[in-house]
Formats: sequence, structure tokens, C-alpha cells
Amino acid sequence: MTIKRVRKAVFPVAGLGTRFLPATKSMPKEMLTVVDKPLIQYAVEEALEAGIEQIIFVTGRNKTALEDHFDISYELEDTMRRRGKSLAVLDGIRQKPGSPVYVRQQEPLGLGHAVWCAREIVGDEPFAVLLPDELMAGSPGFMKQMVEAYDKVGGNVIGALEVPDSETDKYGIISPGAIDGRLTEVKALVEKPGKGSAPSNLMIPGRYILQPEVMRILENQEKGAGGEIQLTDAMAQLIGQQPFHGFTFDGHRFDCGDKAGYIQANLALALQRADIGPAVRSFAEQLLG
Repeated sequence: MTIKRVRKAVFPVAGLGTRFLPATKSMPKEMLTVVDKPLIQYAVEEALEAGIEQIIFVTGRNKTALEDHFDISYELEDTMRRRGKSLAVLDGIRQKPGSPVYVRQQEPLGLGHAVWCAREIVGDEPFAVLLPDELMAGSPGFMKQMVEAYDKVGGNVIGALEVPDSETDKYGIISPGAIDGRLTEVKALVEKPGKGSAPSNLMIPGRYILQPEVMRILENQEKGAGGEIQLTDAMAQLIGQQPFHGFTFDGHRFDCGDKAGYIQANLALALQRADIGPAVRSFAEQLLG
């Protein structure tokens, strides 16, 4: 079996971010910062660490700040040079010319539709999908861990994360087959199973490596839950047709699409920083008594 290398990653970033209004009225939710770095940059750096060569942003209207963020800012860089300041802080931002590609999702028809909008750029290659709302903190990064697993088994590899049994009704859940370390064979995908009926406690936290055949399924995919074209429904059709595994993350997940998760991410990552960690810890201890 020849396993094609994963070179491209799709970032669905067309969402309106209504849960963070009014902050997201004029700013993309993906540009919300955790400490001093936007959410989208964490996800892009995770992809680049995994060997991804081409970044594909599926955007919508009012997302030009994303394009500007990953562009070269001549005035800023020139000023920093003249003041003797290091440009290393911009290393995760500056991309090779032509590496980032931007395509529009013109209607909010769901995650499956957003991924399908990137079909012409993806072509006939396996590709990764990263949801920037989900901040994955680990070393190595989650996508690098997944790519290393994919290089052994091929097919489709989706992220997996253990959650308490009491929370399985909130997520898409993996119905497991054979287990080999952190790799779990996927027998089925169950979207938000009723309490007590989940086939496992492995949820899908917004990281995917998929074969291009999923694009052809999405082409004719009917609307599912919420009146949207669901990526989960299309992936489910690949099970049994191609190798399909879940890979359990060795690290921490922060749901930054949720206000509490976003604050937790800021606190957790700030505490890890040598420059500000001690001051933040001291303040937190005083605040909590």
C-alpha cells in the first residue's frame, strides 16, 4: 500500500463567531488572542510543525484581517529592524509567497460544505483539516502526532480525545473496533448520542486527515443536523471502504469557541510562560484567596 504524504491543510474560518459578540462584530473570531497570539496562528503553526506545505483558508466576508495577519507587513518589520528589535516573534506568521490560499464559502452551509469549497486546491491528495476554535496544547503538536500515525496506517485518521461519560452526549463519538496503543479502529461515528448510549468516551476534537474521496461524497451530500452539510456524515461513508482510525491526543484541548474554555486557555498558557507566568500565578492566588 502506497501512502501519499499529507502536504495540504484546510482551515474552515468562515464562521461568524456569534458566541463572542460584540468582540467579533468587526474582527474574525479566529483572530481572538490567547495571551499574545491569535487562535488561527496556533493552528497554522501546529500544521507547519507536522510538515504541511500549503495552507488553505476557507473564508467568508469580513475576514480580511486573517489575510493581513499572514502577509508581510513591510512598515512594521522595517521599524522593528531600525529599532534593533528581533523579528523572531513574527516567525509563525510569515509564509512563503503563494503558500497560503484563500477560497470563499459564500453561504454558511456547514463544516462539510466549507471543506468541499477547498476541493480544487486539495485535488487528488490526502489533506488535513484543523478547526482553529480547538486549541491543542502538546509537544509535539497534535497534527504532528496524527501525521506520524497516518504514515504507518494510511487511510483516514481523525483526532480522538477521552471525555467523561457524562459529557459524551455533547460531541461526535467514535464507535471503536480494535485498539493499538493510541490508535483506535473506527467502526462508526455517532453524533451526540443520548445519555448512557455512547459506544465509547472518545470524542472528535476538530482534527482530521482525510482522503480526497470524501470530497466526492460531499459533492452530493444532503443536509443533515441543523440543516447543514455535515462532515461527519460524509466521513461515515468512508468507513469500511478505506482504513479509518482515531488517534488519541497526548496533550490538552481547550474549546476556545466557548467563553469559559477561551479564558481557561489564556490562563493555562500564560502560566506556562517564563516572562509572565510568575506574575499571573501570583495574581490568580490572590484572586482565589
